[in-house]
Amino acid sequence: MKFGADNLPDDLVLLKALILQLQEENALLRHKLFSPKSERSPEDADSPQLAMFNEAEELIDAADAPSEAEAEAEAEAEEVVAPVKRRGKRKPLPANLPRVDVIHELPEHELTCACGACKQVIGEETSEQLEIIPMQVRVIRHVRKTYACKACERAPVTADKPAQLIEKSLASPSVLAMLLTTKYADGIPLYRFEKMLSRHGVEIPRQTLARWVIQCGEQLQPLLNLMRDKLLDYPVLHCDETRLQVLHEPGRDPTAHSWMWVQSGGPPDKPVILFDYSTSRAQEVPLRLLDGYRGYLMTDDYAGYNAVSTQEGIERLACWAHARRKFVEAQKVQPKGKTGRADMALNLINKLYGIERDLKAASDSERLTARQQRSQPLLDQLKTWLDKTQQQVAGQTALGKAVNYLASNWSKLVRYVEGGHLPIDNNRAENAIRPFVIGRKNWLFSDTPKGAAASAQIYSLIETAKANGQEPYAWLRHILDRLPTASSVEDYEALLPWNCSPASAS
Repeated sequence: MKFGADNLPDDLVLLKALILQLQEENALLRHKLFSPKSERSPEDADSPQLAMFNEAEELIDAADAPSEAEAEAEAEAEEVVAPVKRRGKRKPLPANLPRVDVIHELPEHELTCACGACKQVIGEETSEQLEIIPMQVRVIRHVRKTYACKACERAPVTADKPAQLIEKSLASPSVLAMLLTTKYADGIPLYRFEKMLSRHGVEIPRQTLARWVIQCGEQLQPLLNLMRDKLLDYPVLHCDETRLQVLHEPGRDPTAHSWMWVQSGGPPDKPVILFDYSTSRAQEVPLRLLDGYRGYLMTDDYAGYNAVSTQEGIERLACWAHARRKFVEAQKVQPKGKTGRADMALNLINKLYGIERDLKAASDSERLTARQQRSQPLLDQLKTWLDKTQQQVAGQTALGKAVNYLASNWSKLVRYVEGGHLPIDNNRAENAIRPFVIGRKNWLFSDTPKGAAASAQIYSLIETAKANGQEPYAWLRHILDRLPTASSVEDYEALLPWNCSPASAS
């Protein structure tokens, strides 16, 4: 850079701003790489690569450290309270698990008292241990009896075989349920499931396993259609998206990015989580996914959702968690030991979240009243601070980026106070997409578009089942067993997670 007599002051200002920006970026990078474990992002904390060899040691350390939720709650608290050391308490084993009683008696020689009388039972002490029975593999033989009449020459008649989800397949509903659960609920790639079977002497190539997954997704589509109807019928919907690599997409490079979109919503007692695979992140995708939807849409500030918000009947909401994170980053690069502008913004935002915690169990009408009485004054105070601060900070600094983000999204951020049923952030969608992100770290990519589409279908079913309190394997086995005989809308409705009790699914 050349400095002339005419432009020296301007160049020095630009150089100073550039140096400050680089210093902040370096500080944030160092913080991410070398910060204590309790401050890692959720993605880092769940990384199999980081914790594969020292998982036990990390978990022992974590037992003495506050949880992520506790740490965040402490950070957002208005007052600092001296920490109280809590002792761990063992949770009882689930009451619905079957019990096997093992009776322990005194030895025969101890049943007679020293006085010569027989001792009598006056009570008992009970303790419980958890037992796990390893996976049992067996073969179901379908024996179809054939009958013929010896008095005439009419053709023999053979008993019908029960309808199968995948005809002429080795896979029973239990095998398919285990296959889908291990891959999409537990994040185990198909080649590992292939090895699990081989340890029992069953050789099924992963290509066959992949074909079973795709066929299951196709057969389960009627349930997904009913779930989508329920999702679009509720007036609040969350959206998010994440990258996905598909190796064999026609006309595309194997390193090209595809996308997995997630939608989360539905009534509080019937939550729905749907995934959708697409090669594009363009606005045409949310327009397709939200076709016919009317209500509030909660997203981040990605411009791909802008076209949707112009549709009649759709009101856009913005995420306070995203806004807050940017001020947290600005806080990290402040001089240590000093209170700055980022702290001022975070203090007000944390108070907004404190109100939401207080209203967690409130009704929609109670929440609306409290937001208007308690949250609106804080929003007014924050807006006054924002208008003043935006004129005083450089846009390329961490604080400037946080302030500009807040200003550009302000009209969408404050809309949550319009109704008690409206969310303050998009955490619901981010939490919904996290199992996919964690699973992706194990299987890394999809091989074909059909496989990616099947993944979206199965993730939708499993995550919706979990959100409705279902154990994935039990529910999948239940519906896969009954799906071949379903022929009406009522039959499919009965298989939805909110219409299937855990007792009947087990």
